[in-house]
Amino acid sequence: MTLAGKIAVVTGASSGICRALAIRLRDAQMRVIGVDINEEELRSIAGIEHLVADLSHDQGRATVVEAGKGAHALINGAALIRLKQITDFTTQDIRDIYAVNVEAPWYLMSNLSRVMPDGGSIVNLSSVSARLTVTPETAIYASSKTALLAMTRSWARVLAPRNINVNAVLPGITDTPMQAHVLKRLSELRNQPYEQLEESRTDSIPMKRPAAPEEIAAFIHFLISDEAKYITGQALSQDGGAVMF
Repeated sequence: MTLAGKIAVVTGASSGICRALAIRLRDAQMRVIGVDINEEELRSIAGIEHLVADLSHDQGRATVVEAGKGAHALINGAALIRLKQITDFTTQDIRDIYAVNVEAPWYLMSNLSRVMPDGGSIVNLSSVSARLTVTPETAIYASSKTALLAMTRSWARVLAPRNINVNAVLPGITDTPMQAHVLKRLSELRNQPYEQLEESRTDSIPMKRPAAPEEIAAFIHFLISDEAKYITGQALSQDGGAVMF
């Protein structure tokens, strides 16, 4: 699984799963370009390159493409989530969420793949919410993660002749700052105690526990390795059995 000396672009690298991934790939001796809008948290990760960029517009996305020329791996992990009652979402909410969660991955796949060496890898971080509706308050986020699955299939088909594999990973409940934010907002929207929501969040999961960010990072690490080159166009769940088929 040697990736030493190769370049990985990881968006959303300041926290959660992609922070764990940036550290893991750094420790595997990859040159990691960590991308995030949160400069302070991003720069707290030692041993990687820090690229502060706003992926909600093409100017920020273009800086990533310029910095990532020749990258072996692109991991699209940056995401925006908002929670509201489903009838309260606005057109602007849709535009804001899709700009980061859909437009940015498309732009990066389209432009970085052109300067990616044959045999590279792309992993898109989707979500179990693309397949399972448990939290209607995240409906727009969930729809963006479903769109990402269709994009993954299209790019996998187009890039297959160059031996570039493209896959999506669908994490379930994972102990990240985003998960804490979701519980806090649900507590406000549902008028339920935070502690109650936290205690019951894994009731529907057969394994009865959340994932650690490092578990998801390990799987992504595998998907960009040579051992996974014959896996492409797949939506791969990592959710403790929340969705089985």
